Amino acid sequence: MTLVIGILVDDAIVEIENIQKYIERGERPYLAALKASDAIGFAIVAITLTIIAVFLPVSFIGGFVGKYFVPFGITVSAAVLSSLLVARLVTPLMAAYLLLPTKKQQSKHVIPNWINRYTRLLMMTLKHRKIALSLAFIFLIGSISSIAYLPIGFMPNGDISVSQIDVELPPGTPVEETQKAVRNMAEKLKERTEVESIYTIAGISDDADGIAQHKGQIILTLTSPNEREMSQKQFENSIAHFLQQTLDARYTFSNSDGSKEFSLTFTGANPKELETQMHKLRDSIANIKGINNVRVIKPLLRKELIVTPNLQDLGRTAVNVEEIASTLRIATMGENNSRSAKFNLPERQLTLQVILPDNQKNDVDVLNNLYVRSDGEKAVPIKSVTHIDFSDGPSQIDRINRARKMSIEGNLDGLSLGEALESVTTLPEYQSLPKSIEPLEYGDMEFMLDMFERFSTTMFFSVLLVFAILIILFKDFMQPITILVALPFSIGGAIIALVLYGAMIDLPVIIGILMLMGIVTKNSILLVEFILEKERSGLNRQEAIIEAGQERIRPIIMTTFAMIAGMVPLVLTTGADAGFRAPMAIAVIGGLMSSTVLSLLFVPVIYSLMDDLKKKILPLLAKCTSVTQADRNIKHW
Repeated sequence: MTLVIGILVDDAIVEIENIQKYIERGERPYLAALKASDAIGFAIVAITLTIIAVFLPVSFIGGFVGKYFVPFGITVSAAVLSSLLVARLVTPLMAAYLLLPTKKQQSKHVIPNWINRYTRLLMMTLKHRKIALSLAFIFLIGSISSIAYLPIGFMPNGDISVSQIDVELPPGTPVEETQKAVRNMAEKLKERTEVESIYTIAGISDDADGIAQHKGQIILTLTSPNEREMSQKQFENSIAHFLQQTLDARYTFSNSDGSKEFSLTFTGANPKELETQMHKLRDSIANIKGINNVRVIKPLLRKELIVTPNLQDLGRTAVNVEEIASTLRIATMGENNSRSAKFNLPERQLTLQVILPDNQKNDVDVLNNLYVRSDGEKAVPIKSVTHIDFSDGPSQIDRINRARKMSIEGNLDGLSLGEALESVTTLPEYQSLPKSIEPLEYGDMEFMLDMFERFSTTMFFSVLLVFAILIILFKDFMQPITILVALPFSIGGAIIALVLYGAMIDLPVIIGILMLMGIVTKNSILLVEFILEKERSGLNRQEAIIEAGQERIRPIIMTTFAMIAGMVPLVLTTGADAGFRAPMAIAVIGGLMSSTVLSLLFVPVIYSLMDDLKKKILPLLAKCTSVTQADRNIKHW
């Protein structure tokens, strides 16, 4: 809602400014409200419909990024529609009774000096249209090319003063040992002055394993950014090496949504080849400055009980393989199901489990001497029909499309996700990967690519919808093109502002550019609509353009400053979400400033060129139509 404050007051500003203009000319407030509302009504409705045309398609964005864009699109569309109703119904009513009439009618020819200076500049651009357009395109090409200096990412690394460390010990580790390891680490982290409080979890919920006793979390609440000398990211990098040396487990820093900052996922048919290539690539990535704590993510090894049945002995003793598996499972892991024996107490029921002591579960001699029942109801020792041994194996096997999956993860320090991806993909080890190993987009990288793809598609349909609405409203094909000229100029200004600010192109910036696409056509609509109105009243094109510039410059400047004023607090804000809001506001401010200046000077030039083009095309179309009609008449005759 903070972003749309400037938009919501735009319609009211235009209405009141126009009413005040009529009052200054001697009209009574009541009549001024009626005449001004009627004069400006078409432009305000057109502006609102174009804004809704931009944001309504955003409401249909799917995927992970949709959860950011869909509420935004719905909220802005509803708010802008409500502001239109207020501006058209409530604002004129209040102005009619609250605004005071002027004591003396002002002359229509009294024009402020700053408007006179703008008029002279406008006349100069109209006189030298080729030079003006050349300068405009130089600005556009230069600003768009500046995008090469902007890194690309998905989400900004905000300092939220909370660090989450995921800890994973070898599978099968009891929850007591996990708790001990997590607590020991927490005690050592307490010594850091940046840490305000620590919350630990041992035995966390896992989608695949239920409660994973070998997994834990350490959640650090840091002091306020103003009270520490390093940022959250610098703090995490400073303790990364410390964790690696101290904690006999695998650990990772996670974002607030559980995703990893930098993650590359690969699939391959040959597990050994995949692991070998991943370790080679890991070593190369670790040498890239800005990517820290690089590690290969694969299932941790756990001790496995390997049972090899002797088929001849099984046939001789009539022992069922399922009986062997059931006996060993109950002895080493226990059994808890509806068939388990129960011990009844007055208030509850306890399940009885028969299981070996912990010190005997890994004893091959003990397991060999367990007895298993045969089909002949005769019990035989397990060692007489099988060979038992222990080995290390993966705790789980991850696959994507039936191919083995393995990932490389790391933490970014001073690099954006796009810069890190570019650095990795240029490595010889990456480019020389066998064809059997396929890279996949996963995690933040997948979200980033998906975001740009969906945003591009949505913007295409939004601009198409805006163009269609303008054609319907203006009943013309040429002048809607004049109005849409403001779009590239606004994006150019946004890029320059982002380069100067040192931001990157990420989700907040995309939201800011989306906001720009909805509001920058406002200035063009105000100008073009007034030019057409003056031409219909009898003025020639040059006079209509000059008068439109003089009449519309004040509401255009006022609405632009109102929207910029709404963005400034976002730039100056501090706190956990400052890194999210500031780039978004910077993009809007830069785009507004460039589009406003260029719209006031170059939209009239584009209008005149389109008008000349239309005057050349219409006679040709009329001639073609007459020839076609003549041919039809001849054929009919």
